[in-house]
Amino acid sequence: MATIQPFAALRPNPELASRICELPYDVLSSKEARQIASGNPLSFLRVSKPEIDLPPATDPYSPEVYAKGRANFRKLIDQGELRQDPQPCFYLYRQIMGQHHQVGLVAVASCEDYLQGIIKKHELTRPDKEDDRVRHIEALDSQTGPVFLVYSARPKIDELVNRRTAQPPQIDFTASDGVRHTAWVIAEAPEIELIRTEFAAISSLYIADGHHRCAAAARVYRARNSAGHSGFFLSVIFPHNQTQILPYHRVLKDLNGLSPAQLLEKLDGVFIIHPQGAAQPTRRHELGLYLAGHWHMLNFRPRFAATTDALEKLDVTLLQKYVLEPIFGITDPRTSTRINFVGGIRGTAELQRLVDSGEYACAFAMFPTSIDELLAIADGGGIMPPKSTWFEPKLRDAMFCHMLEQ
Repeated sequence: MATIQPFAALRPNPELASRICELPYDVLSSKEARQIASGNPLSFLRVSKPEIDLPPATDPYSPEVYAKGRANFRKLIDQGELRQDPQPCFYLYRQIMGQHHQVGLVAVASCEDYLQGIIKKHELTRPDKEDDRVRHIEALDSQTGPVFLVYSARPKIDELVNRRTAQPPQIDFTASDGVRHTAWVIAEAPEIELIRTEFAAISSLYIADGHHRCAAAARVYRARNSAGHSGFFLSVIFPHNQTQILPYHRVLKDLNGLSPAQLLEKLDGVFIIHPQGAAQPTRRHELGLYLAGHWHMLNFRPRFAATTDALEKLDVTLLQKYVLEPIFGITDPRTSTRINFVGGIRGTAELQRLVDSGEYACAFAMFPTSIDELLAIADGGGIMPPKSTWFEPKLRDAMFCHMLEQ
């Protein structure tokens, strides 16, 4: 059973939410964060990426960065821009991005459930990134970036969500990227109990996005021996049938000593190649390749995808196994400096720009992994290749913060 709890969230003053709430720390560079926060002293990027308030040469993992984040966080609280609710509540968080909309339940989930595998992961984490999040949590004594969890949709929860989202919200704003963010508070005891009961019947939750935040929260929980509220971590939990996954593209620094013609010759053994193809794949086992100023459409030859194993059938797995390692010589994409990853929100035009600039030699445009593939792999205990999924829209930091109260 999945254990979730209501909590007394620290939330933005509704009139200021559009100025405070920001994209997650890990989807922006420090340079991008500086530009976004420029002229806005309330921007939460000053808490989540506090190096932007220090000289540009500052090491983003230096002690003064975390101290600056804490100071900026306390300032927002002391000035009343962030306010803590007087009692534990559940919350609803709706996002509308174009034609897509999704409504998640905001709650705190159990660190013990994560450690025991009730909350399932599908990615490995990097110790340095975990360390960063641990230090951020400890500095603030708060979790300010939620973990994106997924559950198998349940009719009673759907019914409650539909009823409550028909009522006036507490927060409602449209961000500069066009995504609308709306929040409701669930404080009534009968509805809180209904939610608890429904989730108690759910055998597993799944991490969609936020593996490092989750791992860091579990480390703080163990280090603090469950003191305060450290035994739980901030989560927004979405039904599986509302999630939207965009592709995660690959860009390569070089062709591993091959000419473009030689690369295409080697790729011909793995793919059926259609020259002058479209940039965006339209189905599984189809990729776009941008090389030497032209797009090619690549379809895996049937024998390479002839398996029933969910992990082995992933396009990102097939690409790594039959292309990136044997042809490009990239054995570990987590550590190689010759490969980079571009989230689907940036579009295939970004791939073309990166290659045309000379910074990269070629790009592979991917078809997105499906939520059903993710759930099947997580249920089987599998670990996806790095950067297999890009969930959109992104959850905004500071919509809800979980105070640990050490």
